[in-house]
Amino acid sequence: MKFDDALEINSALAIYAHPDDNEWNSGGTIASWVRQGVEVNLVLVTNGASGSSDPDMTREKLKEIRMVEQRQAADVLGVKEVVTLGFEDGYLYPDLELRKAVAREIRRFRPDVVLTHSTERVMADFYANHPDHIAVGEVVLRSINPDASSGLMFTELWKEEGFEPFLPNAVFIGTFGFGPVFTDITETVDQKIEALKHHRSQIESPDEIETFVRERFKQIAQDQPYEYSESFHILRTNVV
Repeated sequence: MKFDDALEINSALAIYAHPDDNEWNSGGTIASWVRQGVEVNLVLVTNGASGSSDPDMTREKLKEIRMVEQRQAADVLGVKEVVTLGFEDGYLYPDLELRKAVAREIRRFRPDVVLTHSTERVMADFYANHPDHIAVGEVVLRSINPDASSGLMFTELWKEEGFEPFLPNAVFIGTFGFGPVFTDITETVDQKIEALKHHRSQIESPDEIETFVRERFKQIAQDQPYEYSESFHILRTNVV
């Protein structure tokens, strides 16, 4: 798939912190790319075990529920493989263990592009970015330079596990409407909504979720020549 004159996308790797982050950040874009023949895989960094205020819920029970929900949501979008790294939800820090784990998956999948979180702490006057999101976004950027791309970083990944250094051509960093790059999800917004509805443990009212998504992602596209949009900042590593 030709994204623009400088970027061809045949494979993409989404790397997000929690179950449902993928669907919120880039579900419509991923579904659109899959329709155009792009292979998309997902790396889920945490186990999702903190996402409940139910007094009868346990972390062990919730993480099992959320993994099932994530696979169902991924199937709606056409995601091929879901890899769960299993770090504890809510406790992420961009340390060497996490950096190595993410670098391993980038080297394993060798995607043309990576999709991930913003590292901004405050993204709008209504949204304080989750610290797990920030940690994952930070680690992905460290993978680009130097963790996944340098042969002298985590040399055991190459010498012992066989994962050679690899540099994707671009990173799509989700910005929730603040651009500067917008993708047309008009034809796939229904898939985005359906995928989000599979995260039943996180949803009180499916109808309210649908209304919110249609209003929010239509607002994001208000200055675009299409009805619904997701937005990204793109870091292009293939430009010298």
